[in-house]
Amino acid sequence: MKLNNYPINRVLIVGGTHGNELTGVYLVKLFQQCPELIRRYTFESLTLLANPQAITAGRRYIDKDLNRCFLQQNLEDVTLSNYEDLLAKNINYLYGQNGKYPVDFLVDLHSTTSNMGITIILDNDQPFNLQLAAYLSSLHPEIKIYNSGKSGRAENGLRSRAKFGMGIEVGAVPQGVLNADLFLKTQNIVYATLDYLELYNQDKLPAFSHSFISYKYMEKIDYPRNEQGEITAMIHPQIQFKDYQALNPGDPMFLTFNGQTITYAGESSTYPIFINEAAYYEQNMAMCLTQKHQMTI
Repeated sequence: MKLNNYPINRVLIVGGTHGNELTGVYLVKLFQQCPELIRRYTFESLTLLANPQAITAGRRYIDKDLNRCFLQQNLEDVTLSNYEDLLAKNINYLYGQNGKYPVDFLVDLHSTTSNMGITIILDNDQPFNLQLAAYLSSLHPEIKIYNSGKSGRAENGLRSRAKFGMGIEVGAVPQGVLNADLFLKTQNIVYATLDYLELYNQDKLPAFSHSFISYKYMEKIDYPRNEQGEITAMIHPQIQFKDYQALNPGDPMFLTFNGQTITYAGESSTYPIFINEAAYYEQNMAMCLTQKHQMTI
């Protein structure tokens, strides 16, 4: 089913938006060394190592998180001139919708220390993206579909620069570490995505189920803190590595350092993700809470 009147002409595959997430870094390096792996007939496939200095340093970023630098007003603000702000402006100049090489579809490769398995991240409810998610879910039932909704990624993330796009988030894997199984699974999802876009352009999409489960962003939850802002509790052992599993009212959520359990005080069940993500300590986030939905496109 055609969901827009225009073909996909240019695809950008991005790794190293965060310099210590090596799955994307080394996949993009592979694609740069072997471009035939991502070559398709009906569109151009480009690659980008988004944050070169952070990759070299083995750090998430140099001055600030690149994946929070793409608000339109910030891209237009000439006073913002740190390393990631300048990177974001250059990426937008090259690949934004009014850029030198405007991108129709963007695949942003990430990894997480949370037990997210293979997660497809959508930042909106565009039918084009939802249909692709349904296709990938039909091929790989183990995939989780996460809609970041009102989390801000649709406005300030790198994927916001393209007409359509998605993130591939895999874990659990430590920062600065490669996991061969997750690397290969990410690679297969990239190939399946490119194949879908090729079939879409040719109007040859096969029949597949248009129903899938989506986990939609509700809110982020911080760690309990004292008056000085210091963390006073950790993720409770009963929910550690339990991403996408139901958290019910009264279930253990945090464990204080002196052994007291703090329970979930919500009124209904939720499905936490990004539980205990290492990079989110500085962002005051212990987990994201999501709602589980059955979607039909």
